[in-house]
Amino acid sequence: MFLRKMSNTEIGLYPLSYKRGKAMPDKIKAMFFFGTRPEAIKMAPIIKKIEEGNSGIEPRVVVTAQHRQMLDQVLDTFDIEVDYDLNIMRSNQSLSDITERAVQGFEKVIREEDPHMILVQGDTTTAFVGGLVANYHKIPVGHVEAGLRSFDKFNPFPEEINRKLISVLTDIHFVPTSVSKENLLREGVPSDHIFITGNTVIDALFRTVKMDFDVEESFPLIDFQKRIILVTAHRRENLGQYMRQIFEALGQISREYQDVEIVFPVHLNPRIGDLAGEILGDLPNVHLLKPLDYLSFVKIMEKSYFILTDSGGIQEEAPSLGKPVLVLRKVTERPEAVKAGTVRVIGTKKEDIIREMKNLLANEEDYMRMSQAINPYGDGRASERIISILRYCFQKDLQRPRDFIAPGLEGTG
Repeated sequence: MFLRKMSNTEIGLYPLSYKRGKAMPDKIKAMFFFGTRPEAIKMAPIIKKIEEGNSGIEPRVVVTAQHRQMLDQVLDTFDIEVDYDLNIMRSNQSLSDITERAVQGFEKVIREEDPHMILVQGDTTTAFVGGLVANYHKIPVGHVEAGLRSFDKFNPFPEEINRKLISVLTDIHFVPTSVSKENLLREGVPSDHIFITGNTVIDALFRTVKMDFDVEESFPLIDFQKRIILVTAHRRENLGQYMRQIFEALGQISREYQDVEIVFPVHLNPRIGDLAGEILGDLPNVHLLKPLDYLSFVKIMEKSYFILTDSGGIQEEAPSLGKPVLVLRKVTERPEAVKAGTVRVIGTKKEDIIREMKNLLANEEDYMRMSQAINPYGDGRASERIISILRYCFQKDLQRPRDFIAPGLEGTG
């Protein structure tokens, strides 16, 4: 941690790299370190906002390409130029492989660039490595989307442990909600190190929705006059028997409801693709698509009736579009959405999935209650807040930025 005692005329955080009497930088060199599609989506609006204004921040973008193809799609969508591409992805790579190659690659970049700040996002192995190597070099770490907890080390795996490890390494915690702040306070993180910003995924969503794209022309085999059920499923803890139950439930719904179209962009993991093809491949109203670029995904999400997912980010995005979300997990680290009524955790048992899907298809009152609930995750200005916080922490602005508090969540935790 790098707080120090300030006099009455001094305000803010004092980075470790300046404790030996160095002058504060004229321009803050902030290194963004990420490697997967979700990280890129949530970092993109911060990078673009810096590029659009006179923030006094000089961004450096370093990617591991932990997920090569899906990462590149997001970089193209948001027109982000990468300064260093470590390109660590290999077929059948293990978590240990990812960690080893990311550490070695990032070590070289830090030695060359000597940034003032490292920014990581979320809960990936890449994010953990970014915090770890930054700590080795005594460079302050900012964690975007900090403080999420499921309180189950294997759900999600390995993300829950990554989150906790990153928090130990972090100096500035950019948390999406007051619930996340309370999680960190219970773990002993000083309040002055925590800033509630909202979630940058809402910023990314709002940017993308405005982009010009004809989704019906781009996907002519999907009948958008029917009710679209958008599905994503890829979590490690769901592979095997749980994924089979998910797919069997989708198959039963597709056969019973001819007025629905199930749209499933299938993850690149062959264990998922092979099983999906086996169970769902011959059903005429099930569309097994290749992984979608972010723009296409958002536009289909905008057209959907409801969403079935084991993803974390979609729990945050979909409510801003008025789309109910059924979560294919045992627990969620996003309880705010459950409290707000936009999200329902339904597990992975076939009979439970079928029951909850049928409820939303048949129960208009329940559907409207979920679709009209207020999204607790942001107002599209999280990136602005993060930039203001960085300026404040490097003493370019004297007043601490105000926290974002989601409607209906004041005082919760």
